[in-house]
Amino acid sequence: MRIIIFFTGLFLLNWNLNAQDYNYLFKDIQQFESNIRTKKVLMAPTIDFSANKEMHTVIAAGTDSIYQGHPTTILSLDSSTIYCVWTNGHGGFCGPMKKSTDGGNTWSLPLAVPESWLTVRNCPAIYRLTTPVGNERLFVYAGSGGKGKNDKMFSSYSDDDGKTWSEMMNTGLGPVSMPFCTIVAVDNGKKLIGLTNTRRPGEKTEEKSCILVKSESLDGGLTWSPLAVLLDIPGLKPCEPQIIRSPNGKQLLCLIRENAKRTSLMMTSEDEGKTWSKPVPVTFGLSGDRHQAKYLPDGRLIITFRDTGKGSPTRNHFVAWVGTYDDIVKKRPGNFRLKLLHSYKGGDCGYSGIEILPDNSIVATTYIKYEDDSRKNSVVCVRFRVL
Repeated sequence: MRIIIFFTGLFLLNWNLNAQDYNYLFKDIQQFESNIRTKKVLMAPTIDFSANKEMHTVIAAGTDSIYQGHPTTILSLDSSTIYCVWTNGHGGFCGPMKKSTDGGNTWSLPLAVPESWLTVRNCPAIYRLTTPVGNERLFVYAGSGGKGKNDKMFSSYSDDDGKTWSEMMNTGLGPVSMPFCTIVAVDNGKKLIGLTNTRRPGEKTEEKSCILVKSESLDGGLTWSPLAVLLDIPGLKPCEPQIIRSPNGKQLLCLIRENAKRTSLMMTSEDEGKTWSKPVPVTFGLSGDRHQAKYLPDGRLIITFRDTGKGSPTRNHFVAWVGTYDDIVKKRPGNFRLKLLHSYKGGDCGYSGIEILPDNSIVATTYIKYEDDSRKNSVVCVRFRVL
């Protein structure tokens, strides 16, 4: 049975209200957890270079009173300049932005941004988006997470590759818990689809429920269709999706953070995101929060995330997974994992940016409690290569 609900600013197309539909998934997760306890799962070997501070650059240092959080990055058209945007405070106000003109080795002073950026909150996400006719803009999407009057998603754009930015504008999408966590072009570039998460409207049972929602843009990210429910699993809290296109271009893979059982999920689409397979647990070693993925020059994937995997030796730290697309969809361990940074505050890290430079260097950026002292979280990048 298909149920359609109209809600202010949100068009809910919800076909997942019956928990019976997901009995298989709860059984899969239970079996997965049992296999972890009895060591019947394989994880790719982990290489730990988190102590190699010569590979680290502190972009914005935390202090006893200042918390730096939730960065994302974008590589400029010159392939050496990286922009990084983040928040002051956990889920705090958007606005701090810096750039590196040497591939992440050194960073500028804070850049001038419109004052309106300081009126929106929560995990700004930066993207390079292309219109159907090939024009490119940079966008920063941000949202207040349902706090007060600004509970919609906001956006600012740049027509000059990050030199100047528009005021923050209300997209009309919401209420949302996060701005877009992933945006991908579909239908040969004719359309963009953006995914994020929000609370289940009218929820009275599950505290802090999470459901995935989707919107579409036909003009390169300036305007978006009303949000539609993509995934709603009573008893689980799917959020922070990341879409990866298969190497042959024919399939989309969605990795999903999950906040109840802490076992990440995945699902695939064969029709450019119109419909999706049933979600299933990811391979052991890939469970985490806010996956960010890029293809390496040799065709493998590198995926950064906050490790939340039960039984993982790097749980709560900032890590990367390296393997092929097929490794993920066929639930193979992958080639190896990397412990990039050590968190001195449990799982309070992640929300990364990841850029691959022309010399094949990788720049992975996160927020993390970098030192074991009274200083709060910092924004830090790690520069390395994968052989």
